[in-house]
Amino acid sequence: MEKTIGFDNIDHVMNLFGSQDENVKAIEEIMGVNIVPRGTDIKIIGEEDAVLKTTEVIEKLMRIARDGDAITRQNSIYIATLLREGAFESGEYPADYVCLNANGKPIKSKTYGQKQYVDNIKNNDIVFGIGPAGTGKTFLAVAMAVTAFRSDQVKRIILTRPAVEAGEKLGFLPGDLQSKIDPYLRPLYDSLFEIMGAEAFQRCKEKGLIEIVPLAYMRGRTLDDSFIILDEAQNTTKEQMKMFLTRMGFYSKVVVTGDITQIDLPGDKKSGLLESEKILKNIKGVGFSYLTERDVVRHELVQKIIKAYDKYENRSGKKG
Repeated sequence: MEKTIGFDNIDHVMNLFGSQDENVKAIEEIMGVNIVPRGTDIKIIGEEDAVLKTTEVIEKLMRIARDGDAITRQNSIYIATLLREGAFESGEYPADYVCLNANGKPIKSKTYGQKQYVDNIKNNDIVFGIGPAGTGKTFLAVAMAVTAFRSDQVKRIILTRPAVEAGEKLGFLPGDLQSKIDPYLRPLYDSLFEIMGAEAFQRCKEKGLIEIVPLAYMRGRTLDDSFIILDEAQNTTKEQMKMFLTRMGFYSKVVVTGDITQIDLPGDKKSGLLESEKILKNIKGVGFSYLTERDVVRHELVQKIIKAYDKYENRSGKKG
């Protein structure tokens, strides 16, 4: 079967094809078709079902181009894979606006899983975002926190994570207390810098409107009018998780993020994140979002690495 799609903007067509046609080559490989450019027209050649699905892939990608965003090899692969497997549950490519970053560029959910995660945060007071590295769990949570702060829905942003070393001993760290804990909290600083800008972040931090603290410092506090994020929650114990969740005060929102495949706790300690799934899953107002390798928005090799490790760990019984 052959089908020709006509477009009225050559720049959008060039955006679709990408550098050295890398986007279209990825679509051709996944869908098993040939895609041939003819000016502003695109001809698709292949089996009927594949041609029809490829047409839908191209139409969804063109919506991204019309929104003024760059089409990448990554989102080309993502949409083509979902449509090939019949797993695309939304009529539109999910590019929901969350907020502007420090450079005025819009931050959007880039996958259907991310869209569900953002919607979950909007609709629940406590949300658990669980998934592998690179799926935007922390970044989107910080973006939602900044959005709530900018719109006066909350008065403070509080970010915390357990100070657990990732499988290596760092030894003695020189300097005052802040310099000792900063390496553990650096990923949170990075997200805030990108979204708010260093100067705006520093001003808010000095006024106490933004706090970035180790989890141990949360004990004994009651946090009203706050957007609170617990990052790397797979490295909390059951007792720490309970302590953290009970800090929540009135008019506050809590997001807990973690990757259950990267638990760095000693062997005799159970992850508070794993326990919370069993204990809290049926409580109204508590939402769980599960992101997968499909939602990875880093280099496409990250998806392949995650799949390879999952396959190995499932086969050897080492997962958890």
